[in-house]
Order: sequence, then C-alpha cells, then structure tokens
Amino acid sequence: MPSSAFVAGDFKVFDVSGFKPRMSEIRTRVRPKLDAIGETLAPAVSRSIGGEVFVHVARHARRTVNPPDDTWVAFGPDARGYKQHGHFKVAVSRGGVRFLFEIGPEHAEKRRWASAWKKNAPKVGPVLRRMRHLAWFKNEHDDEPASPLADLTPEGLAELADELTRTPDGQFVVGRAVPAGEAARWTAAQYRSAALETFRALAPLYRLR
Repeated sequence: MPSSAFVAGDFKVFDVSGFKPRMSEIRTRVRPKLDAIGETLAPAVSRSIGGEVFVHVARHARRTVNPPDDTWVAFGPDARGYKQHGHFKVAVSRGGVRFLFEIGPEHAEKRRWASAWKKNAPKVGPVLRRMRHLAWFKNEHDDEPASPLADLTPEGLAELADELTRTPDGQFVVGRAVPAGEAARWTAAQYRSAALETFRALAPLYRLR
C-alpha cells in the first residue's frame, strides 16, 4: 500500500498548468495516497460515528477543461455517493491539507439539517469552540478558514446553519486546515491522528438528522 503521508512535491501538483497534465499528476501522485487514507481510516471513522461509512475518492469526472484546485477522499453513509449526505473529507490542495465535515450544496435535506443544528448547537457548540484548530470555512474548496470556531459567539455558531439555505449553493463546512509546509513534514501516523481527532470531535454533526 502507498504511504498516506504527503510530501512537498504532492502539493506542487496543483501548480501544474493544463487540465490533462495536472490530472495526470493527481492520478499518479495524489490519488494513491487518498486511496490509502480511505482504506486505513474507514474502520476507525465507522467506530467513531457508530455506523458504517463508505469511502469515495474524487474522480473529477465532470471536469473536462479547468483543472481542479484540490482533490479529496470523502467518508459518507451511502455506497452510491456522498454529496447528498453529511460527510467527512480529507482534502489536499496547493495550500495544504484539510480535515472537514461538510453539508454540501447537493445535500438532500438542507433545511432539516439546518433546523437540527440550530436545535443542538447550544449543547454541541460550546464543546466545539473549546477544541483546538477547529474553524469554519465559507467554501469546501477554500484553503484558509474564514474564522476559528473559538472566535464565534454561541449565537454566531448556531447561525452558520443559515449559510445552507441562503443560496442554492449554500454549504456548512467546519474542520481543520494544516498548511503545506507543516503537512509535508508529517508522518502517516500524524495524518491518521489529526483526521481521527477532528472527525471524532465533529461526529455529533455527522449524526444530526
């Protein structure tokens, strides 16, 4: 099995110009590591959320012209796909690695999830705000978070659910970003530890219905 640790050259793949050249580099350098991350993490993620998860490595099948600025492995409850469900993700880009929980634009029941989050935020929110490194991202593809969760008021944290329903492309994304310079020095064990620590902290969000 390939190593699941990224090195400096893996992040530079996203500097490669042109759709076909960059996709070739993603397929040969990055995707095998995402496959390895998915295989090694899935059993522990399943235990964390108390249910089976399925691994989905991005294929970027809809793209034909513009090369992707990031790629990822997602963990969700459906073998057929993850986008209509809340899911965890390990994403890699030029800027580094992100460990995320997402309710994306294609989620099947965004209004229901937003209502469940607002109901549970008073209990779950204070715990998340005390966790080191956790932050809110405006968009799933952003390298940099918009705000650490610790900087948000409890009311502000609850109101993040409004981002889901404000526009058709609305999404809810929280997690941790690790800059490329730091991530390139990590071992596979450090990636595993960071992913599981983040996903376990965010497991209550995954279980919301």
